Amino acid sequence: MRTRLSSSHFVGRVGELSELLLAAREAASGRPALVLLGGDSGVGKTRLVGELEARLGGDEETETLVLRGEGVEQGDGELPYAPLLSALRPVIRTHHPALDSLTSGSRAQLAAILPALDDGRERVERTGPGSQLRLFEAVLELLDLLSDGALVVLVLEDMHWADQSTRTLVTFLARSLRQERLALILTYRRDELHRRHPLRPLLAELERLERAHRIELEPFDRDELSEVLADILGGPPDEALVSRLFARSEGNPLYTEELLAAGLDGRGPTPQSLRDAFLVRIERLSPEAQRVARAIAVGRALPESVLGLVCALDRDHLALALREALAEQILITDEEERFCFRHALLREALYDDLLPGERGDLHLALARALEQSQDGGRGDDVAVSSAIASHYTAAGDQPAALRSTITAATAAERVLASGEAAELYERALELWPRVPAEQRPDGFDRAELLSRAARTHGMHRDRGRGETLLREALRELDPERDRARYAALLARLARTIWSLNRGTEAVETGERALAMLDEADPGHVRPSLLAWLTRMKFLRGRYRQAAEDGEQALAAAIAVGDRDAEAEVRNTLGMARVAMGQVQDGLDQLHRAIEVARASDELDSMLTAYANLADTLNTVGRTREALSVAQEGMAANPRRMIRSHDWMTMTVSELAFDFGDWDMAREYLTPPPERLTGVVLMMRHLREAELALGRGELDRAAEVIEAAGPLVDASEQPQFIGVFGALCGELRRRRRDLAGARQAVQGALDRLEVCTDDVMRIARVTAVGMRVEADWAQRGRDLRERGTVREALARARIHLDRLAAAAQEGGPVERAHLAEARAEMARARGRAAAPDWARAAEAWEALERIYPAAVARWREAECHVAAGDRAAGAQAARRALQAAQKLGSTWLMAEVRGLAERGRLDVGTDSSRTAPAGEVPEDPFGLTPRERQVLALVAEGATNRQIGQALFMAEKTASVHVSRILSKLGVQGRTEAAAVAHRQRLA
Repeated sequence: MRTRLSSSHFVGRVGELSELLLAAREAASGRPALVLLGGDSGVGKTRLVGELEARLGGDEETETLVLRGEGVEQGDGELPYAPLLSALRPVIRTHHPALDSLTSGSRAQLAAILPALDDGRERVERTGPGSQLRLFEAVLELLDLLSDGALVVLVLEDMHWADQSTRTLVTFLARSLRQERLALILTYRRDELHRRHPLRPLLAELERLERAHRIELEPFDRDELSEVLADILGGPPDEALVSRLFARSEGNPLYTEELLAAGLDGRGPTPQSLRDAFLVRIERLSPEAQRVARAIAVGRALPESVLGLVCALDRDHLALALREALAEQILITDEEERFCFRHALLREALYDDLLPGERGDLHLALARALEQSQDGGRGDDVAVSSAIASHYTAAGDQPAALRSTITAATAAERVLASGEAAELYERALELWPRVPAEQRPDGFDRAELLSRAARTHGMHRDRGRGETLLREALRELDPERDRARYAALLARLARTIWSLNRGTEAVETGERALAMLDEADPGHVRPSLLAWLTRMKFLRGRYRQAAEDGEQALAAAIAVGDRDAEAEVRNTLGMARVAMGQVQDGLDQLHRAIEVARASDELDSMLTAYANLADTLNTVGRTREALSVAQEGMAANPRRMIRSHDWMTMTVSELAFDFGDWDMAREYLTPPPERLTGVVLMMRHLREAELALGRGELDRAAEVIEAAGPLVDASEQPQFIGVFGALCGELRRRRRDLAGARQAVQGALDRLEVCTDDVMRIARVTAVGMRVEADWAQRGRDLRERGTVREALARARIHLDRLAAAAQEGGPVERAHLAEARAEMARARGRAAAPDWARAAEAWEALERIYPAAVARWREAECHVAAGDRAAGAQAARRALQAAQKLGSTWLMAEVRGLAERGRLDVGTDSSRTAPAGEVPEDPFGLTPRERQVLALVAEGATNRQIGQALFMAEKTASVHVSRILSKLGVQGRTEAAAVAHRQRLA
């Protein structure tokens, strides 16, 4: 027997260790790191991580907390969050100070998987669709708190065995990390990843993240293996021995160690595989020790009490058998004093070597022993409940398997492992018809089983499967005899259908459920359903209906003490009333929603209320106050809930853009799109597009607008449809695609006007439509196309009437849009007047909206120049240019400077040239005769080749002339140049 199997010092891996240390240093500086560490079985991943831990522990400058957890090879759905629980166990055991800083809501969420944190002060909802996400946010909050005092290195080993919930958590963490001092290291066996292994797509997804480092660990080369052997053997190894072992182990450290441990010096016949090497060592044990080893091969990690029951050994004989296996370094004990194999490969080899009958008998014995140790199988321990279900299933005892699988699924739900719970309930549904009715669990029917399976699928976001199961559960019930149950399932089905983007059907289903519920029912189903239906009406733009239904919903929520429903209703009611003109009443409701959420310590709900209050203030023109409220909401969020935090940051970005602080707007666009999903991702794209358009980055705007398109197409919410239509229309207008711009505006209006009372979004889209039609009319006059002018004016009049109606129903923002539209109407008629644009600018300035005010001042300056009043033009242009410079709007700066060049205006820049007031130069652009000839052909639509042929010049020379002309005219394209040429009679 050898006293040591492994090398006492670290060999090789210099590059891999350096990369790990670099990732740790990045994390220590506030740039979270993600490391994907892969390699074949036994290649040394765990040893490398151990060396990293030792190096970090010796760094006196950086305090480091290393948390290590391992995946467990079990059947699907058995032990949720196994690596995480193992990693966090030292934090709980030592009662780390960070635990005291957790918010009460997060502490209650974490208590689901870490019962030691349950102080009994708060109970949280653990069955809703967002329950697992709230748990993940609580985990992130804990890691954030831990990283306040030290660099945190979270190592999750053997991810090839990780359960579904752990994989989902890893995805969440990787996408949600911001500035935490955290390095997340995931190890996995490369040779275990078959083509359909669930870890494969996760690794591919994570590797695309900017912060990801992928390290593939290779076997030792011959020199490294020789160094390892020298340390193990206590002296330089024989060269022949090194050659033989290197040839047979192929540099795999574990295989080499096991060959030596089996007493093989490389001179005789060696096992043909690592598995054979392991079995040689098992066969050297006594019969009692082998019996114990076989039980642990099936049970994976077992306490001494359970081993005694399964192996039928008395205390003394069991102790001798365990001592022998420990001495031979086959077994070790874990932190919970359970016996397990020194390496998982040892266990795998022995388990595979068992006969089918042996396995079945051991599984059955283990299930019964575990139930006995669990005091009758009450299911108090999630891991034990999961193991019992697995063993009964493997043993083929179907009645016991059904009962224990349902118990395990319930336990998985309790710890918010929705993916595992869903799989367990599906397994129970398969077992249900195979078990006689009298042997099924008491008080449990198939409808309940289907309902639970649907709930867990919904929590795990497989809502399509959830819908199928709910409909099947409804078919199991009689709507008359089981009225309350049927209505509750219908209410859940309505929410599921809405999540699948079938809004009309969802609301109809919810209303059917509501009609079946008794108003006197003391439960929470009816208030929750009323709150949801009210919110659905608001989100679809039915403000009046939302306000009317909100009163009933609010009364129902208060009557049963449902604070979540109350906060949701007050949020909806407040926004609806403001939209209807009842501003102060609506704002009071929103303030009350914040108070209710804060009193319940519902951070997510509180941040939602803050965001809604800020957005509502902005819609009524109180932009400065709105920005202040949003920043107050950010400050009230000490440890952010990710969903609301990201929404809040983008709300601040939107308000900062409107207020004219575009640096702040950019700063708060912090969540990268790859970390976001759903409406939050849609909001992120629209914020980015608006900022890019404002700055004049048209290519970037086009890119994010294209990305947002499919999301908006699937949405029924005016807040996204309207903004997308306006941005898309403005982008195409700026690119002179007037037909496409008109189509984008009309498409958005068609969707909005059939379903919404949202006059603000209608006004915003219509205002863009007015600009488009004014451009059409101006272009038609330039090209002498009377039909084009007539159509543009007809469309413009419709837009103007729509804006007038919106202004009557809306507030100061809609009235500012109307003032701008009147100026655009004058431009469309060819009678643009400076006073109209001045009034529009003043309307926007009164709201402290710098950007639209600056655009209006630019248009005002154009009118003054056309009228020959250069002094007034210079004054308006100067104000527009100053605002554009403050904002960083490069396109608007270019337009104003181009106008100053053409009109000889003094706007305080070196490039401007002035002319005496009233003096109109014959050629204000300084075009040469040759350039005017070229411009004439450009105005006729000629290409560079056609220009060259007409004027007897090379195509390249024609291209140079065209570029100079565009520069002198201060325009960006040939179409604009043609329009200027026609207006100024240059061609």
